[in-house]
Amino acid sequence: MTLNDQLARLAAFEPSPYPVISLYLDTQPDGRGRDHYQTFVRKELKARAQTYPQRSPEREMLDRDMERIASYLENSVEPSANGIAIFACDAAELFEAVQFDAPLGDHWLYVGDTPHLYPLARVASQYPRYAVVLADTCRTRILVMAAGGVAADTAVEGPKTRRTSQGGWSQARYQRHVENYHLQHVKDVAATLERIVMREGIDRVIVSGDPVVIPLLREQLSKSLAGKVVDELTIPSDAPEADVLAATRGSIMEADAKTDREKVDAAIGAYRAGGLGVVGPDATLLALTNGQVDELLITASLASLEGLRGTRAAEMAIANDTAIAEPAVEPSAAGEPAAAEMGTVRLADELVTKAQQTAARISFIEDPSLLEAYGGVAATLRYRI
Repeated sequence: MTLNDQLARLAAFEPSPYPVISLYLDTQPDGRGRDHYQTFVRKELKARAQTYPQRSPEREMLDRDMERIASYLENSVEPSANGIAIFACDAAELFEAVQFDAPLGDHWLYVGDTPHLYPLARVASQYPRYAVVLADTCRTRILVMAAGGVAADTAVEGPKTRRTSQGGWSQARYQRHVENYHLQHVKDVAATLERIVMREGIDRVIVSGDPVVIPLLREQLSKSLAGKVVDELTIPSDAPEADVLAATRGSIMEADAKTDREKVDAAIGAYRAGGLGVVGPDATLLALTNGQVDELLITASLASLEGLRGTRAAEMAIANDTAIAEPAVEPSAAGEPAAAEMGTVRLADELVTKAQQTAARISFIEDPSLLEAYGGVAATLRYRI
């Protein structure tokens, strides 16, 4: 299941009158190979539980969730995981854990009436699925990268060829024979890549290979597939997965930065022309509620969303949350968003969740200056009312 699939499942969760835990942990070890997230978990979960009366249903449910979380962290964390997200609500029989290779950079905990999805959606956007083709004339690897790691590694084998010492006509004939083998292999690679891209919903591809195979591959790509290629590199076909990830990450970030600016410019331009675009939290939230949004553009930092404080959308988000959750659940956060005003945190969630519920695409804009003048939020629309 992809991160986007998990986001869609969690976004469909109905608000609960009982506590819903959203726990995000950066599990990267320190320089001595030690983890430090367990201390945060014990301290913050205990402090949160103590805000509920002893022997109350909410306290008992939180205690059971805490036991299950502690057991999961003790027994089920993969050594390769750099980030973990856990969502739990005993009353709703919800317990979903997501592990990914991408680091989160901080730990934090949120307790409310629904899963807190902004950070998970941010990881999905910052570490998108893309394909890397490590092309060779005989054996090619196609890697699918997702959430900061390798999701799949597919090998396409071609017939092995060897050199001949014969000369003249025989040598020329043999050379044509070899070239035909190479061409057939590249055709197989292009066909396999096409299937993977369609199945995985991939919109970015990086190709790598020597000067012989790259032109052959380029000729065999369909127009649609060629349009998804964002860079051509030279990476050994047998390179370790970690090296492939490190070598391609920069290309994806560069392509994202260019795309981010284009998307923001398109949304603002459409808004200025009175067309299919909106800017600002109030108009964007209304458009999401109406199901009009095709793609939500939201700044990648909660700190950059502080400008949302006091907007009508933020006030509505708090009011809606309180109306649903009181008196059982009072939204509260610990960790990175604790410094953010609660209306900002809640509105970020509201925007992301409504986008998921209405099948709108979500793009987190890394450069805060692009959306700064518009409260950190804009959108392109499917239609106008």
